[in-house]
Amino acid sequence: MDRRKSLKLLATGAIAIPAVIDSCTPHDKKTADTAASGEPTFNLDRNPAELKREKELLAQPKFFTAEEMTTITILGDIIIPKDAVSGSASDAKVPDFIEFIVKDMPKHQIPMKGGLRWLDMQCLNRYEKAFKDCTPQQQIEIVDMIAYPQKAKSEMSQGVEFFKLMRNLTATGFYTSEMGVKDIGYAGNSPTQWNGVPTDILQQYNKAYTEKELKECVSFDVK
Repeated sequence: MDRRKSLKLLATGAIAIPAVIDSCTPHDKKTADTAASGEPTFNLDRNPAELKREKELLAQPKFFTAEEMTTITILGDIIIPKDAVSGSASDAKVPDFIEFIVKDMPKHQIPMKGGLRWLDMQCLNRYEKAFKDCTPQQQIEIVDMIAYPQKAKSEMSQGVEFFKLMRNLTATGFYTSEMGVKDIGYAGNSPTQWNGVPTDILQQYNKAYTEKELKECVSFDVK
């Protein structure tokens, strides 16, 4: 099973992942636009307490450094690359989601910061440069060492746990975005147009609508 299919299962609940479930709180994925004044303006109707908390989180200083955000962006696009179906994780603004979610859920802050530092140290030891400065081939080499828990060496356990969190947050961010929802093909609820029980079925059971029922019912043209 390829990574995209696995992530779809993860995001739609077919695979139970605690980090994904935990991330889906009332504050998990918020939509905001920026007004001319620079203040965020919200396009969803939510309760005042939630809006207040969101504005407070958005007003906080950046948690990740620019270098860390670059690494998060690279990792996210390795996990969910652009393909013929949809864009990549960064196209869906997953790095911004992760920046927001670690503020909303501080328990992820140390694992994420520590994991990013661990990743850079591994790359410095192997390639004499930070992860973001490595070649794409080198980046994939180090990711392959931590992306598959059953194959990973014991000394890579910290990296395995970090990548597991990074993968879960990436999948959550992507598949709760507009792009990710379209990628799954989820159309949501839609109104139906029903003209009642078909005539042949009514005849089969010797039933019929009364004149009163027919006059009161709405009839849709069948195209």
